[in-house]
Amino acid sequence: MKRPSITTQLFLAVLAIVAAAVGALAVATHQSFQRGFIGYLNEQAVARMDAVLPRLALAYAARGSWDFLRGRPEVWFDLIGVAPGRGPVPTTPNATERSIIESDLLGAGRRLTLLDAQRQRVIGFPQIEAGSVQREIVVDGRTAGWLAIAPLETATDAASLRFGREQLQASLGMAALALVAAALLAWWVARTLLAPVREVARATHRLAGGAYDTRVEPRGHDEVAQLAQDFNRLALALERTEQMRRDHMADISHELRTPLAVLRGELEAMEDSVRQPTPEALAALKTEVLMLAQLVDDLHALALADVGALSYRKTDLDLLPLLLHELHLAQRAGAERGLVVDTDLPGAPLTLHADEARLRQLLHNLISNALRHTDAPGRVQVRLAADADHAVLDVMDSPPGVPDALLGRLLDRFYRVEASRSRTGGGSGLGLAICKSIVQAHGGQIEARHAPLGGLWMQVRLPLPRRLQA
Repeated sequence: MKRPSITTQLFLAVLAIVAAAVGALAVATHQSFQRGFIGYLNEQAVARMDAVLPRLALAYAARGSWDFLRGRPEVWFDLIGVAPGRGPVPTTPNATERSIIESDLLGAGRRLTLLDAQRQRVIGFPQIEAGSVQREIVVDGRTAGWLAIAPLETATDAASLRFGREQLQASLGMAALALVAAALLAWWVARTLLAPVREVARATHRLAGGAYDTRVEPRGHDEVAQLAQDFNRLALALERTEQMRRDHMADISHELRTPLAVLRGELEAMEDSVRQPTPEALAALKTEVLMLAQLVDDLHALALADVGALSYRKTDLDLLPLLLHELHLAQRAGAERGLVVDTDLPGAPLTLHADEARLRQLLHNLISNALRHTDAPGRVQVRLAADADHAVLDVMDSPPGVPDALLGRLLDRFYRVEASRSRTGGGSGLGLAICKSIVQAHGGQIEARHAPLGGLWMQVRLPLPRRLQA
């Protein structure tokens, strides 16, 4: 069975809530009306009883007892005004009371009971109900009897029943109109509120199909608008990720194709006897193989770092000997290219809790990157120091520098400041990305800046062990 749409569900939910509220209000109104109407009728009956009291007092004073009423209902009804016209009607204090007496509303006169001074029934309604209202009949300053009226529980005459039905029909009509209005309002609210949600749902379907340029126009400042903004950010992130994936695939293909093409060309030339397998030719082939192996190793390291599977065996070690070894190699390589490598190192050991192999890789990549991108005659300066809680390594070089707009991208994979730079001069574009991964794995920070020497300044901050910080 197909599940109804969220618009239909919201519509039914709102309609059900309104219908329940209207129904409860209608029932409460009807019950309140019934109780109020019966109360009103009882109040009118009590008023009638109060108007009859002077008549009964005058009749008792004229006869001296209630014997003239015992067993004579026609005299009783004539006296209280239930059957007017049957004998003289004693004068009442005013015309308003006379009108009350002469109107037998809902049989109020037939619910009256006359009791003597000892509260014994004389005539009238045969039972004295628990909720009966009683009034004392006083003649010449003494109690001559009591007049009681049984309370009305429900309306029974035709006029009252008709009135009650009319009120009920009016209530039901208003409830029906309220439900219709509620249904229209609920439908409008459901469609209006969920229109942006449906738009986001359609956009999500397109995004899932690969249309990463899909965007949703936010409307307003509510939660749905926030959802649209979050969707746009997600779509932008996916679009950038997809573009980076494509660029990385193209870069990887290019980086792998170049050494393979060289190897293939050299081998085919040897097969065709165009070139002889001399030690120099074999050394060139070996260089290409080593470069290809290094590229594969770098890609493998980055892939492991992405999934958190790159292994780190951290121990307490002194960073200074590792840096001195790399500087010795760098000074020799720099001298061959006409570059000077300056150092500023601490005189005491600098202990870190780190992976030795990864730190060697970090130092090698930073220093070799500086040597590779410094023009001769030039200078590379390496400085190591410690502040309160970090070991700080600075690697600076002389021109050429890096434009401001490109500094933030130096740590991206396959990124080169000069796209036309050859692999021999520019590398694969993975060295600094690997440095970033290693530094982050050790809880540190790496940042690219403009060097005072005119070139690039790479600063690495690695946390010191807590016992050394203290």
